Amino acid sequence: MSAPVPAPAAGPGRRRVLGAAAIGGLGLAVGVRPSRASARIAVVPLTESRERAVVVGSGFGGGVTALRLAQAGVRTLLLERGLRWPTGPNATTFPRIANVDRRSAWLTDHSMIPGVPGTWKPYTGLIETVQGDGMTINCGAAVGGGSLMYHGMTLQPSEEFFARSMPSAAGDYDVLNRLYYPAVARMLKISTIPADILATGPYTSSRFFLDVAPQAGLRTFKVPLPVDWNYVRGELDGRYAPTYTNSDLTFGVNNGGKHSIDVTYLAAAEATGRVRVETLHVVRDLSLDAAKRWVLHVDRIDTDGVLQERKRIIADAVFLNAGSPGTTRLLVKARAKNLVPGLPDAVGTRWGNNGDRIYAWAGMNGDIGTAQGGPACVGGRVDGSPIPYTIIHAGSPLLPPDGTKLMTVVGFGIVEPKGAWTYDATTDDAKLTWDTDGDAALQTLVRARMNEFTKVAGGVMIDRDAQNTSTWHALGGVPMGEAVDRHGRVLGHQGLYVLDGSRIPGSTGACNPSMTIAALAEHSMAAILRQDLVRVF
Repeated sequence: MSAPVPAPAAGPGRRRVLGAAAIGGLGLAVGVRPSRASARIAVVPLTESRERAVVVGSGFGGGVTALRLAQAGVRTLLLERGLRWPTGPNATTFPRIANVDRRSAWLTDHSMIPGVPGTWKPYTGLIETVQGDGMTINCGAAVGGGSLMYHGMTLQPSEEFFARSMPSAAGDYDVLNRLYYPAVARMLKISTIPADILATGPYTSSRFFLDVAPQAGLRTFKVPLPVDWNYVRGELDGRYAPTYTNSDLTFGVNNGGKHSIDVTYLAAAEATGRVRVETLHVVRDLSLDAAKRWVLHVDRIDTDGVLQERKRIIADAVFLNAGSPGTTRLLVKARAKNLVPGLPDAVGTRWGNNGDRIYAWAGMNGDIGTAQGGPACVGGRVDGSPIPYTIIHAGSPLLPPDGTKLMTVVGFGIVEPKGAWTYDATTDDAKLTWDTDGDAALQTLVRARMNEFTKVAGGVMIDRDAQNTSTWHALGGVPMGEAVDRHGRVLGHQGLYVLDGSRIPGSTGACNPSMTIAALAEHSMAAILRQDLVRVF
């Protein structure tokens, strides 16, 4: 950590150069692994700036936070470790799953996707893979966060299932249902797959799922998605290269038409002129100075991960939205190193994987087509299950060359948030330990339901997570009611807020988490701006 220096005389937005620092490596920042290049001794500038409000992370929580701050007249700095990824019809912005390259991974020298090989020079790519004890987490590293890579399942939990996942926020469900879930739906322009598209060849596998799932005991539904379906029609008409219609969506949608956070909430925030987005800024530590001001210790890096500048950013208010792994790791480090005295004991606890489980269904009877369209547009639920869960058909972008029939089927549901993060001084980072008892009962139910599909239509279900459990929906680590209040205020620490998935203890009511993270952020920002604006920041 940099030595304390006097605060600049000017107010928010003032930046000054303090000197230079000799750096022999990055150390383990949030989301940064040292590359070989970073091992070189280099002299980099050390600068300091003063801000009124800083948002860390630009995903569902960060996008909402930045826009609502801007609309309230608050000049805001948003820090994002990743890059912008602009798209458009027939763009080549994102790597293809059949030809994965360095754009796919955050500062690693090889592919982190099981079964998909590739080696390269490390790059500030799209997906960070965090290896824990008993669980691997995949999370976004880009302007827009995970909204670039997720299929787009924009699901709202029922009141009952919401309360089972987030009991401390159960009393807010009515207002969330009336105001804030609808606000998110409008902003993301969600809709379900139109009948004319579902009837086409690339969506044969989706229709097959809808036919078979009721026989396997599921009540089927069409998944709400933030998609402009005219882009899908453009692919079907041959005007655009396939990306929706063959589910080549793992790293993002090259053709555009996806209402991700970067082109919705963040675009609106930047249009106000009050939000400044700084990319390739990695928040290394958070501390509280002698004047009780928040200090962000930030590394500005280049796309190879090499340190270019070290920054101290002093702020009246900090809004942590770095995702469950990023926010949790920052706060676990701050507590362990006493950078922020008195952080709640619950920091680092009640983490869960949203019950994620990925299956490959191979060799079924019936026609599933020769290409599988996406995004994941159809699913099913089981009424009366002791543990609520959802099963979704997600198209497979890589199909066996020998013509073997193959579909991807995903399950997720409510879990016990038994994961915990602890500080490791040798790496200056926090590491997750996942207790498999947290989702064991759920996975027994999901596995049994998957086997019902094979009883109805033949084939075999292959549990792709059996050997290396993973999740794309990390939740918890800074739980509501224990580490933060119901509006995301860190207990005992004025001006520090957590508005991302880290405050949700483990699962979001048998739904993809994105819509609930955004709706809770909308709800919290309304209260924060009403109660804390001017008084706190």
